[in-house]
Amino acid sequence: MEKMNLLLLPGLLNGASLFEHQVDGLADVVGITIADLTGSDSMAGLAEDALAQAPEGPFVLAGMSMGGYVAFEILRRAPHRVRALVLLSTSARPDTPDATAAREELIALGATDFPAVIEKLLARMAHPEHANTPEVGGVFQSMATGLGYEVFVRQQRAIIGRADSRPTLADIECPTLVLCGQDDLITPPDVHHELAAGISGARLHAIEECGHLVPLEQPEQVTGLLRDWLAALAVPPKTPGT
Repeated sequence: MEKMNLLLLPGLLNGASLFEHQVDGLADVVGITIADLTGSDSMAGLAEDALAQAPEGPFVLAGMSMGGYVAFEILRRAPHRVRALVLLSTSARPDTPDATAAREELIALGATDFPAVIEKLLARMAHPEHANTPEVGGVFQSMATGLGYEVFVRQQRAIIGRADSRPTLADIECPTLVLCGQDDLITPPDVHHELAAGISGARLHAIEECGHLVPLEQPEQVTGLLRDWLAALAVPPKTPGT
């Protein structure tokens, strides 16, 4: 049987290292592409960037945080390309005025002290037990430092300008898995319950002792959940009478 293709969409200041465990644990069952979401300053631009990097034909689409916002934009533009959907640590809601103001403050701070911005982000993104570990805090700091301030500004502008995707959740017809950290301060569990309730047939799984960076904080659980779900997708549906 030909492998399915999986397109992974990272979050804010995240690179391929975000999904290293998942790539290692899933490469035998799916073809994997990790999109570069560093070049555009709008969700429309990021969606087009991701589609340009996507494998040919239908693919499973998995977006974390900002990557989830991009996934919603892809679904509006090319729903026929998306065989199935995974939403991790994300939300269908638009940016609030308070959130936008906080982002603008970080953009201003980053112009003179980008390492301080990275520290502030990490403090909110990771569970306290994980923030200072090499596997979580160290990887996030390395990714963020490597991508740099200009990428941060472009991505924040895109996030600020994102659409309200709640009215289009009911239009999503593909199989959908929603994963979240039980202790996520940025996109709390209630936001993910909203996603699962709005998308017909969606499955929701909340992961204990986990903040926003689910692929890094609980990599074995995330990879296992994805592996089981992908295996179920690969099983052809039974026809009546069989």
